[in-house]
Amino acid sequence: MEVLKDYVLGDTIARYLQPGPGGPVGMMLFPAAMAGQVAEKSSAIDSLVQIKTLGDTYPGGSAGRSLRNGGTVATLTLESQLEVTTDAGVTVVTLLRTHQGCLVEHHLRWQSGEAALDSFAVLRNEGPDTVTLELLSSFSLTGLTPFAGDDAPGDLILHRLRSAWSGEGRLVSDHVEDLSLEPAWASWERCLRFGQVGSWPVQGFFPTAFLEDSRAGVCWGAQIAHPASWQIELGRTGAALNLSGGLADRELGHWTKSVAPGEEFRTPVAYLTVTQGGVDDAAHRLTARHQLFLDVPAVEEALPVIFNEYCTTWGSPSPQNIGAIVDRLAGKGIRYLVIDSGWYKAEGSEWFNGHGDWELDRRTFPDGLTEALDHVRSAGMIPGIWFEFETVGSRATSFTLTDHLLKRDGAPVTVGGRRFWDFRDPFVIGYLKDRVIDFLKANGFGYLKVDYNNSIGIGCDGAESLGEGLRQQMAAVQGFFRMIREEMPELVMENCASGGHRLEPSMLALTSMSSFSDAHECAEIPIIAANVQRALLPRQSQIWAVLRAPDSPQRLAYSLTATMLGRMCLSGDIHELSDEQWAVVSRAITFYRAAVPVIKNGVSHRFGPKVSSYRHPEGWQAVRRVSDDGAQILVVAHRFGAAERTPIEVALPPGRYEVGDLFSHREIVVKLTEELAAVELKEPFSAAALLLTQIE
Repeated sequence: MEVLKDYVLGDTIARYLQPGPGGPVGMMLFPAAMAGQVAEKSSAIDSLVQIKTLGDTYPGGSAGRSLRNGGTVATLTLESQLEVTTDAGVTVVTLLRTHQGCLVEHHLRWQSGEAALDSFAVLRNEGPDTVTLELLSSFSLTGLTPFAGDDAPGDLILHRLRSAWSGEGRLVSDHVEDLSLEPAWASWERCLRFGQVGSWPVQGFFPTAFLEDSRAGVCWGAQIAHPASWQIELGRTGAALNLSGGLADRELGHWTKSVAPGEEFRTPVAYLTVTQGGVDDAAHRLTARHQLFLDVPAVEEALPVIFNEYCTTWGSPSPQNIGAIVDRLAGKGIRYLVIDSGWYKAEGSEWFNGHGDWELDRRTFPDGLTEALDHVRSAGMIPGIWFEFETVGSRATSFTLTDHLLKRDGAPVTVGGRRFWDFRDPFVIGYLKDRVIDFLKANGFGYLKVDYNNSIGIGCDGAESLGEGLRQQMAAVQGFFRMIREEMPELVMENCASGGHRLEPSMLALTSMSSFSDAHECAEIPIIAANVQRALLPRQSQIWAVLRAPDSPQRLAYSLTATMLGRMCLSGDIHELSDEQWAVVSRAITFYRAAVPVIKNGVSHRFGPKVSSYRHPEGWQAVRRVSDDGAQILVVAHRFGAAERTPIEVALPPGRYEVGDLFSHREIVVKLTEELAAVELKEPFSAAALLLTQIE
């Protein structure tokens, strides 16, 4: 096995390998500080680009399970490797030639100061014939783990983030032996392929995976930036595992792509990292990479508090109830007031089936929105409004405009009473520019909530495959998001998709923040809010606290404390809250504002036992977030419903700290040592947030 070259990219080494002249080129990542611990490993090298084209042979035993290592991969030859260094960072470009005459470029990009790398591939057809892709990966890592000469039995753990509606981000950790990925007596490849099909990229799983070597204390992480079907594969070749991913292939995602002579195709970007540490450390390195694509209006830098009226009016906003909400919230520290669904309802429709025509309900708003919105602004708040502009409801006139809606096999794609605009159609873009962008401008909205309450599924007509139709549709959708940003650069945009079904980097890059979940007022909110910190920046994670008139101070504090894990969003029975209840809310807002610098820039770790049931949680959880400069620590602690009162203890980094601020429903006991913060929460479903300050 020949080392072609090592590239030092920050604290990571990217090692390119080849078994000998003319063999496949593989890529290995490991911490630079552990270069001396890399072991000799007798295992086949896995190609750093996985590609399958129409007509390729399949490797034995893989048909129906994986398209990796097919005929084209076997013929890839290395042409050259380039290193491009600038003040911004380093890009390594590996040029490979296929037997059809195509040039495949693999790009690995490190941006100075970052702990994660960008990986993607470009195929250029320089041959005489059209080539049809069935698989082209964004990344593929070989030689896992490099810190053992054998297959590291019992040491390798695959971590994934499972997801379901109102149950986003559950961490699932499996030893590779439990996934049938230990080697057999012969060298047949074993593979686990998982992913998601459709336009909800977070459904079933987040497009993220972590592989941990528990003996070496090292964790690799990968995250795919794509708004539609994707896949990740963990495979076994002899003593080594390989990890690859990108667009969902033909078998999983119904995807093929024809590339004619002279054309090229580029894969989505994947973020890669490796670190000494565990899954939370690797997750932070991936999400920290998101800071580079943040492009938000200046008002967002303070992480303002949001109020959304949905759980107050339940899809029936009016000038009267908006006015009453404004009067109740004036002077309370709220910056955004969002009018949610229902403002467009026609006679005989509801919020969930009347959208698509985007005409103001003149029965409810006979004089338009001007007076209500001026009232919002007069109270020092920025008005916002809800749209679900990618779909049309069954009671909307636009539901019948089938020439402009997505079709599959010639019939309109209809899911749960919704159909989908075809964003590749210029008519649709013009229609929505008029009904959405011009409407926002005419009314002076400063905040837009974009919802998306169903998935297209396997794909749509209009391209060489259903999966490619889906990819093109979602690229066009994101183009419309960019149009909104270009036309209204100061507009704050929220990304919502029945909660958290779009919590992936390419959508996060287009919006200021995202709804973390549709879990609005249930016990699992803090669990989900902690989960999703492994997938997105807390400053982009909007967490709801729905305030109800019967809520005790303890219940209010339980809900409000969860919002300290991200962005605070309030809703609920604000008119019926007593002065005592409002005092709890006001204290939470004050604490949140003090914690904003740590929420914006810090490193999070979760403490506490695994919580198995989200609907009936037991035990406890605490999230420790240390500011980047180490001067402050935010601790967000929740006790759930178990009878056992085990202490809530959080390890502290080196240094001495004192309690600078505290929020809970009552006075609580906090004990600090140089090693631990211990929080006394005796009651079931109670919570506290601490802001610790370093003592010089």
